[in-house]
Amino acid sequence: MPGEELDEAFRLGRTCALAAECGRDLRRCAQMYDGLFPAAAFDDEFYHALTLGTAFSAPWAGAGGLKAVNRSALWVLAVGRLVDHTATTREQVERLTRDCLAVARGAVPRSAATRFLADLRDELATAERFGAARRLWHDQLARTLAGMARAWVWRETRAVPTLEHYLDNADSRGSCFVDLSHWIYTGDGWIGGHLEEARAVSRQVQRYLHLLGDVASYRKDLNWGDLNVLGLGVTGGEVAETMDGLAREAIGLIEALRGCSPRTAAYLRRRIGFNAGFTGISDFGPAT
Repeated sequence: MPGEELDEAFRLGRTCALAAECGRDLRRCAQMYDGLFPAAAFDDEFYHALTLGTAFSAPWAGAGGLKAVNRSALWVLAVGRLVDHTATTREQVERLTRDCLAVARGAVPRSAATRFLADLRDELATAERFGAARRLWHDQLARTLAGMARAWVWRETRAVPTLEHYLDNADSRGSCFVDLSHWIYTGDGWIGGHLEEARAVSRQVQRYLHLLGDVASYRKDLNWGDLNVLGLGVTGGEVAETMDGLAREAIGLIEALRGCSPRTAAYLRRRIGFNAGFTGISDFGPAT
């Protein structure tokens, strides 16, 4: 037993060290994009939380292998902040969406957000499978941006979507885009030919994380007038029951992947486990 405890402590310590290394790298990355990451919103606690999540989700990848997942997660959160707290008109949101999709197709970037996306695109292009996966990656990016835009319209028009419609817009969370970027960059041999299959499981996990994030950030969202599932006229009990069902469905799909790709399954299962544990004690996301 003492030996097992030491082994577990070693693994935890090594993963925390990995997260710290990734955090230093991500801070340097953020400094390359003037104005996109104001310190008041993206402080040290934010980077620490983000890289802990990625390190514990795929500790076997190492700092180099986590580069794409860290950068894609950082980009999603930065763009989410632009949509939620900077854009004041629908046209601004639509222009940002058009610019991002154009850059994803190869256009010249014209803002900090699109320069970051272009750099992420070029980093992913160093992976051999990106050529075949580019259409899928672009599609998921479009879904993410459309989800953010839809959520912006709901908030600005004071619409109250049903819980079902709200869940259907879970792509606004961006976690599936992050997963896809990670697998393109450093996934195993199986995932290269099964990205669409893995994306389907990731999108189910994303639905759970969508509600989990809302529950964790409820007070912050309430203060800022942001859209939150607990403001849709459903009870906390209904949300908890829905989350339980989503988690069971996601875990069932993950287990079905385990025989084909143990690491893909482990990554998704760890995504659920880490976020559930972490958001139980702390809100995750940039301060506003």
